Amino acid sequence: MEAYLDENLSFTERAEDLVSRMTLEEKVYQTLHGAAAIERLGVKAYNYWNEALHGVARAGVATVFPQAIGLAATFDEDFLEKVAEVISDEGRAKFNAQQKYGDYDIYKGLTFWSPNINIFRDPRWGRGHETFGEDPYLTSRLGVRFIEGLQGKDKRYMKAAACAKHFAVHSGPEDLRHSFNAEATEQDMRETYLPAFKACVKEAGVEVVMGAYNRTNGEPCCGSKRLLEDILRGEWEFQGHVTSDCWAIKDFHEFHMVTANAVESVALAMNRGCDLNCGNIYGNLLKAVEQGIVKEETIERAVTRLLTTRMKLGLFDAPEKVPYNTIHYEVVDCKKHQQINEEAARKSVVLLKNENRTLPLHKNALRTIGVIGPNANNRKALVGNYEGTASEYITVLEGIQRYVGEDVRVLYSEGCHLCKDRIQGLSQGNDRMAEVRAVAEASDVLIACMGLDASLEGEEGDEGNEFASGDKPNLNLPGLQEELLKVLVESGKPVILVVLSGSALAITYAEENIPAILQGWYPGARGGKAIAEMLFGEHSPEGKLPVTFYRTTEELPEFTDYSMKNRTYRYMKQEALYPFGYGLSYTDISCGSVTMERRVDTFTIETVLENNGTREGAETVQVYVKACREEAPNWQLKALKKTCLKAGEKKKLILSLTEEDFGLYNEAGVKVVAAGDYEVYVGTSQPDARSIALTGKTPEKLAVHFDSEKIIPE
Repeated sequence: MEAYLDENLSFTERAEDLVSRMTLEEKVYQTLHGAAAIERLGVKAYNYWNEALHGVARAGVATVFPQAIGLAATFDEDFLEKVAEVISDEGRAKFNAQQKYGDYDIYKGLTFWSPNINIFRDPRWGRGHETFGEDPYLTSRLGVRFIEGLQGKDKRYMKAAACAKHFAVHSGPEDLRHSFNAEATEQDMRETYLPAFKACVKEAGVEVVMGAYNRTNGEPCCGSKRLLEDILRGEWEFQGHVTSDCWAIKDFHEFHMVTANAVESVALAMNRGCDLNCGNIYGNLLKAVEQGIVKEETIERAVTRLLTTRMKLGLFDAPEKVPYNTIHYEVVDCKKHQQINEEAARKSVVLLKNENRTLPLHKNALRTIGVIGPNANNRKALVGNYEGTASEYITVLEGIQRYVGEDVRVLYSEGCHLCKDRIQGLSQGNDRMAEVRAVAEASDVLIACMGLDASLEGEEGDEGNEFASGDKPNLNLPGLQEELLKVLVESGKPVILVVLSGSALAITYAEENIPAILQGWYPGARGGKAIAEMLFGEHSPEGKLPVTFYRTTEELPEFTDYSMKNRTYRYMKQEALYPFGYGLSYTDISCGSVTMERRVDTFTIETVLENNGTREGAETVQVYVKACREEAPNWQLKALKKTCLKAGEKKKLILSLTEEDFGLYNEAGVKVVAAGDYEVYVGTSQPDARSIALTGKTPEKLAVHFDSEKIIPE
């Protein structure tokens, strides 16, 4: 028996043996995302390109969860792993069926290029809704658990291979990404852009890392010595494989101008350790070997890594040995998964405002509800991008109609186009306003559904984005939406605003004039049902903002500036409209009796959460650390724990910090716990004045002192 088929050997040994039997040409064509079959060796064709950002994508029916930014708003790492387990179960089920019927096409493999753990540093970035928000700690925790859920817990085989992307400094502008040089200080790299990647590699054992399109500090990310050799494989000892973003390597010579031609580009990428080419340019490796600028051993190293991944997935072993081969197609979008999807939508909704307890609504007190706005019945606004196909979609309008049934009349108007000045092309413009006024006049309460969808914010080239290649030109509600809101307010009827968007909007008019506001993100295929149930009090909101909501576009730094100065809650000087970590509830859960015990370099925090309200709810305890010195950033999130409490229930929670959590990076990129005083805040929000004013709750402050400086090794 050939060694590569000997299941007693390690996967790496088997992969090395298999590669040793290949010709140079066969090896080269294994480095393309659509890897060719090698029939004489029993190697099937395999396509590495698959997506699972918030459900198995682009390959037919699957459970379509809330977009990643909505999942981040759950502030619940345990739940993120549960969602990822559903996704990987469905991924395996679909793969098993596809293999049975000989389908080896794109989006049909088990290498899922998710999650996107880039930092959402600027709310204008179109792909920000693919991320877990602006905070490195939250992104790390959610990224680690998502990866663990995807890859599974079997000691021998992976259920699926996850991919941390886009390594490492990548967040727009979309229309410049093929030529852009993101310049970041070593301090910002270590403090902001690298921590989530480090956690995914060191803690979660992520199998794949994808490079970004842009350059970082002069080097193209998919051919960067600093990122790929020094940090990823050097410092972090990454053992998996690296893939390029799609067609990123040809950018080396076409746009970055760091190489002269395709052969030089593939040589740079391969020599730096980019093992897989999403695209077809790696065919030029044959010429690169011929010209002596890439060694055949380097290609062998890459192919060994790639085949090791496939072996970990069980693709070269007896089918009965691989436990995941028994996952049947019936699990795809099954009732249990739909229920988890609805739970995800409920947990992600953030209640931003609820003046005079406008919410929840009471069905028995209403005769007519007006549902108005371009996102009320917009399926696109449910799912975001990188999405699968749901077996059923429930928009906000449909969710409300189902919830109230025949008991309450629901009137509907689209109100206005999402971003244009008219709905019908031949109209004079603003062509639904008379209908809006009629609906408002006839209704007891108005539910306005505004925001964005993936046609306005997304990846460059996706679906012909209306604005700036997927980026937002500003933070305003686009088109006539704010004008529509003003008409609704002027009607004198109670107005509730439901925002469906993947990013922060400057909804200052709404904050000043509308009594109740829900941020629903892109809530998944069944999101309308969850939002309707939330509006009527079947569940209490529990989501928290994973991003800062700013008041104006003008207060933002330049979009192309990758310095973290005055960006995100950790560095901003101004007051937020709605702060990171903020979210209201229908019940009243307080955090008290906070104590902290210090043992050498570990700090154990105990607190008691108490539900003083009349309904069940969930709350997230958030722990922030602040260094008390002038040049230090604002407080930073360093621990969190979410729990559910029944009315009147109390729970003791224990969280922990380590000495490392007090460290900050200096300009040389060295993490130092400086001598001096620190503050630890324990509560249900940030300790900023705006959060305290909005919630009516002040986090507990604890003091910590370090007598001497300590350097924390990487």
